[in-house]
Amino acid sequence: MSLYDDAVLVLKEYGDQEELRQTYLEHLETHPDGMWKACGDGHITASALVIDPARERVLLTLHKKLRMWLQMGGHCEPVDESLAAAALREGTEESGVAGLSLLPGGPVRLDRHRTPCAWHLDVQYAALAPAGAVEAISDESLDLRWFAYDEVADVADESVVRLLEAARARLATLA
Repeated sequence: MSLYDDAVLVLKEYGDQEELRQTYLEHLETHPDGMWKACGDGHITASALVIDPARERVLLTLHKKLRMWLQMGGHCEPVDESLAAAALREGTEESGVAGLSLLPGGPVRLDRHRTPCAWHLDVQYAALAPAGAVEAISDESLDLRWFAYDEVADVADESVVRLLEAARARLATLA
């Protein structure tokens, strides 16, 4: 299965945010290249909120270009076999944390936002950090820091806060 086909399947199965989900599907239908950065009308991206539920904290990156505290994530690449694989790759590369695992149940949210390169139609996952996780700043980041759940709203925008809320709700259903 191609990454494009996987994205369509993931979005068709995603059960929330119906209007935005439909926007993503329509984008892919009209843009066969809609998975890639080269698509100037926008492209699907994948991200992962690195979360440590045992210590009730998340790892955020101070994005070098945007100068905002965000979850790990970015453009899909030809090596990615699925959106989940892209999110896990981005999470691992940008956090430096080995052994991340995606929270079961697929994406936790969708978020469409304008960036300097184009519209990002972000498919957002949550990645569980293993016990004793050690982070390492990548060259895409100015800083990398763990924040307690209740600190996130003080440093990040509403999209990150909503992602954290959705990840915590998913965690609660798995407990």
